[in-house]
Amino acid sequence: ISAMEVTAGKFGPEKLLIIFLYAGLLLPGVQCLLYPRESESREMKDLNGMWDFRIDSSASRREGLDRKWFSSKLSHTGPVMSMPVPSSYNDITVDKSIRDFVGWAWYDREFFVSADWQNKRIMMRFDSAHYFSMVWINGQELVSHNGGHLPFEAEVNKLVNFNEVNYVTIAINNTLTPTTLPPGTIQYKTDTKRYPPGYFVQNLQMDFFNYAGIHRSVRLYTTPKSYLSDVTITTNFSGTEGLVNYALKVNGTQSPSATYRVVVIDKAGKEYGPAVKPSDIIHIQNVHLWWPYTMNSEDPAYMYTLKITVTTADGTDVYRQPFGVRTVKTTNSTFLINNKAFYCHGAAKHEDSDIRGKGLDFPLIARDFVMMKWLGINCFRTSHYPYAEEILDQADQQGIVVIDESPGVGIKFPDNMGNISVAHHMEVMGEMYARDKNRPAVVMWSVANEPASSLPEADHYFKSVIGHIRQLDPTRPVTFVSGGGGWNTDRAAQYVDVLCINHYYGWYSDTGVTGVIQRQLTEDLTNWNKRFNKPVIITEYGADTIAGLHRVPSFIFTEEYQVDFMREYHAVFDKLRTQFFVGEMVWNFADFMTIEQITRVVGNKKGLLNRQREPKMAAHFIRDRYLSLANGLDPASCNKNGWKWLP
Repeated sequence: ISAMEVTAGKFGPEKLLIIFLYAGLLLPGVQCLLYPRESESREMKDLNGMWDFRIDSSASRREGLDRKWFSSKLSHTGPVMSMPVPSSYNDITVDKSIRDFVGWAWYDREFFVSADWQNKRIMMRFDSAHYFSMVWINGQELVSHNGGHLPFEAEVNKLVNFNEVNYVTIAINNTLTPTTLPPGTIQYKTDTKRYPPGYFVQNLQMDFFNYAGIHRSVRLYTTPKSYLSDVTITTNFSGTEGLVNYALKVNGTQSPSATYRVVVIDKAGKEYGPAVKPSDIIHIQNVHLWWPYTMNSEDPAYMYTLKITVTTADGTDVYRQPFGVRTVKTTNSTFLINNKAFYCHGAAKHEDSDIRGKGLDFPLIARDFVMMKWLGINCFRTSHYPYAEEILDQADQQGIVVIDESPGVGIKFPDNMGNISVAHHMEVMGEMYARDKNRPAVVMWSVANEPASSLPEADHYFKSVIGHIRQLDPTRPVTFVSGGGGWNTDRAAQYVDVLCINHYYGWYSDTGVTGVIQRQLTEDLTNWNKRFNKPVIITEYGADTIAGLHRVPSFIFTEEYQVDFMREYHAVFDKLRTQFFVGEMVWNFADFMTIEQITRVVGNKKGLLNRQREPKMAAHFIRDRYLSLANGLDPASCNKNGWKWLP
């Protein structure tokens, strides 16, 4: 049975997606391990730009599949519009039905493939599309992928025409079900006196907008027929000597018939090695370690390059993998980078901005890192999904630590923790590991945000998921982020290395009452540490703040209240930093969009910056604190009625 035959039934969007998941009707794609890079043996062709686009707004949401819109140009099926790639489609138009659309959205475009590529392996890669994707080339099935935020690719050689026009079609379904990550539900409104036939709503279990579309780059790239398919690098050091352990695969295996030449290259161009085996250790004398920029201002974020040359009977493949030499360890009270205590002063983020939604945008990435450095941020969490590889590139290069989080947000109910869910979650963690394993900035995996970890089902679920990523990667700590309640009933924290906890005392509870924050927060964090004997990071705390709204004395939603609120939290952080507390992360770096609801005024407003990345009063307050911490100064001055202004 083919994926298309499934659509012959009478299935709504939720049931259709579940059928694909349960039946395993996903065409086998090539697991993305290596980021596409040009080299002496590899070429790339960018497919970004304006694509034709239309939504399938039929009542069943299956008209496009039934009528096989993929079998010809999308413009032949009905009216299309131009849609930028990469971007979310939701905020591009002025049509509310497109902004809030749930179901299949269709894209296509033409492209050419040079005859010069005929004797090469040609791959088409989508860096991210949300959430369930089906791709065709010239009307023929190419690949399907379940899940957003991570790349997928497949070989196109047998489907493309050389020196002739080709077209690629992708259908993307943003429906969230109990077994997707993040999960959600579809609710059908059956009272036809109040709703039209077939009317349904998508219920979200996360507090951010369900942006959809081709969010990151699309490209063609080539490799030789025999090609390097995987590089795994782990590092250590002894004194001034760096140890670079590498393992290579060619065409998916450690090919004994291939010839290898592997060298480490430093910034000055000096080579270390060569090694000639598919796995070995290369020694670096007088090694430069990778440090967060706040731990070593003179030589932070030092990046080396592992240059790999693989020769087989089919030719030679060359690939360059950036990496840094660093170690990560935890004790019951410390987080160590290169055997020195690291204190995280950071923020949680979102991939979110005006117009483009979650679409990749290089000026925005540059601005975000400028503002993170201005604020003194030395770490961020990829809340609540893996961010673009280009963002993590900047973290590697600029020395900002990353807690790499999966899309496991909103795991609230038992039907989110069944066998289908745990298998998919483990699959996603495997894809995350394969993509990000060689990044020095990534120091910890987070498998979920605020799950219902006190449910009986949570024990097996998180033991399985955490055990899976720990087996894949024994070199990094693993965590999930707790919603803060239930330290005495939690069933999953026993499996993590670091306790990451979100708290909103003075906001969601005892709203506007800052006087109880220190008492409540101290008791809670101390109890978490006493029960589990592990270091603690506050991964979220914050208060919604409308930029430009002021009142004295402070009142909720004013800029003054955001500062007063934070000052109470900081007093607790400073007291516990000498014990077991290893990090603080504001929620959020910048304002971001949510669904329409009466508790949100055009989005979540807890940002230090507004959505346009301009600072609120709290940004200056946090900047003084974080720069004081980075420079070894007493941040307590920021907890008084005023604060100093650092240059």
